[in-house]
Order: sequence, then C-alpha cells, then structure tokens
Amino acid sequence: MSENVAVVGAGSWGTTLAKILGENGHDVLLWARNEDLCGQINTEHENRKYLPGHKLADSVVATTDLQRTCETCQLILFVVPSHGFRPIAHEMGQYINGEHAVVHCTKGIEQDTYKRMSEVLREETPTRKIGVLAGPNLAPELAKKQPAGTLVASRFHQVYKLAQQALHNRYFRVYSSTDVIGAEIGATFKNIVAVAAGVVDGLKMGDNTKAMLMTRGLNEMGHLGAAMGANVFTFGGMAGIGDLVATCSSPLSRNHRVGVGLAQGKTWGQLLEEMQMVAEGVRAAKAVQSFGAKHGLHLPIVSAVYRVLYEDAEVAGEMQRLMTLDAGDEFTGLLQ
Repeated sequence: MSENVAVVGAGSWGTTLAKILGENGHDVLLWARNEDLCGQINTEHENRKYLPGHKLADSVVATTDLQRTCETCQLILFVVPSHGFRPIAHEMGQYINGEHAVVHCTKGIEQDTYKRMSEVLREETPTRKIGVLAGPNLAPELAKKQPAGTLVASRFHQVYKLAQQALHNRYFRVYSSTDVIGAEIGATFKNIVAVAAGVVDGLKMGDNTKAMLMTRGLNEMGHLGAAMGANVFTFGGMAGIGDLVATCSSPLSRNHRVGVGLAQGKTWGQLLEEMQMVAEGVRAAKAVQSFGAKHGLHLPIVSAVYRVLYEDAEVAGEMQRLMTLDAGDEFTGLLQ
C-alpha cells in the first residue's frame, strides 16, 4: 500500500483539505462522482465550482474511481455531507480493509437513526481505525493559509498520527483526543447555534445578545453530549467552543448565512436555491430536535431553530420566546 492520501468528497472543505495535503508534499487522490468536475480540476488544477481562485498542487489528482482511490491510500479523509454519507460509505466498504484509517470530516448526524458518522462507518466498512476531524476550520480562510487549529479524535493513536503527519504544517495545527463522541456532537451542534447566531446578526441585535446565545448554545451542546456519552470537557476545546466561535461569528459560515437570510424574511426553500453547498445545521436541527424530544432534553435554541425552519414560525417571535424562558443552570451544572 502506497503513502498516498485520499480525500473522498470534492466540495469546498474536501478540496481545501486536498490543497493542504498537496502543499505538504503528499500525492492526493481527490474523489468526486462528477466526471466533468474531475476533468476540470485535473486540467486547470483548481476547483472552480467549490473553491475558486485557489490553485491545487500538481500532486492532487481528481478521480471518479473509488476503488482505485481506496486501494492505493492507507489514510482516507471522508468529506461527504451527512445525507449522502451512508451510501458512499457502503460503496467504499467494498474496497477497504482493517489496515485503512478513515477520518471523517462531516459535521452532522444521520436523520431518523440519530447515528453519528463514525457509527455509520463502523456499520458500512470493515475498518475500525476510525477518527473524526472537527474544529474552527472555515475553508476559505484555510485555503488562504490563514492560521487555524483542528482536532482529530480517535480511539486509535495511529489514526491521529497518520492524520497529523499528513495535515499538520506551519499554519494548520492538528490536536488529538480520544473522545470521538464529543468531537462529533460539537461539530454537529455548533451548526444549529450558528443558524440562530445568523438570525441575531440579521435582526441587528448586539454582541451581548450573540454572546448570550452562543453561551447558552454551549450549554445545550453539553446536555446533548452528556446524553450521548461524550466527555463534556471536549466542548471546551477545538471541536466545541473553538468551532462554535468561528461558525457563529463569520459570514463565511453557510449556517450563519442561513440565519441571516431567515431574519431577512427568506424561506429555507429560497435559501436552498441560492446556496450551492450544504448547510448542515438545517438537517441537524431536525435530527437533534427529534432526538431531544425522545429523550426529554431541554434544548430551547434547537427547538426555536427547528420551528423557524420546519414550521414557518416567525423569527422575531422565537427570539422573544427564548428571552422569556426561566433562567437555569450554567454550563458548570453539568459537572456537578
């Protein structure tokens, strides 16, 4: 098996990771279903659809051949949206074995089953060397080599070492953890809070308002994480507060842009037509709302985002509803 690195998924995030890998001196196979997209990337060394204006190293080769991608690479970065995750994982499972390390970079959970992406990988592939990459990683900034950090969480130290050796460089710092559940929940939940933060900005509320929203969002993240078996201390790191700050504060965040659009009176259907890429917070709000109701969790921000997206609730009314709730415990209440 060669030392090539695979990236499965050629959206903005997958292409950015391929760019980093190529610039770090690795041979990269960047998998996509679309033959025209692969041809354009290989001809122009740029993904004009999802990461325009950023050249890729000659060592980055796009391909539609998933079998070749898997069989020539020990480390696979799996960068597929949550709604299409299982079918491609199933297909990939035909071509990998226990020696492969798969690090998924998907910030969502599966609808209806509430399964995390690492659980889906365990069900659909033979490898157990599974990890998750999560953190404050806005693709356009990383593509410009602006300094950032990320977390790779895995029960296997080898997975972290392979990912760190492949990705770590002078502007991208890769940290480690064994709390896969916490990393996945943090990466998923912050997108829901980012939609709400976008609403705050769209309504032109102040920084105090957004700070309160983000802090209470962290509290809800902790409650969901505790219910799913996470170590709540993980939410104080890259995959928790780090990702939350970046995604809730930046107009580069797709989820934040959804919230701004909702505050401006646009429907989710209109926003979907405008956006080329997935905003995972929209799907996550539905899944987490359902999970929370099933398990008796108090997640008022999630509920507010859900009602706006799926029940046509009035944005300003939901913000007012949040302000009339009884004040409860701070985040530290989870540790008692």
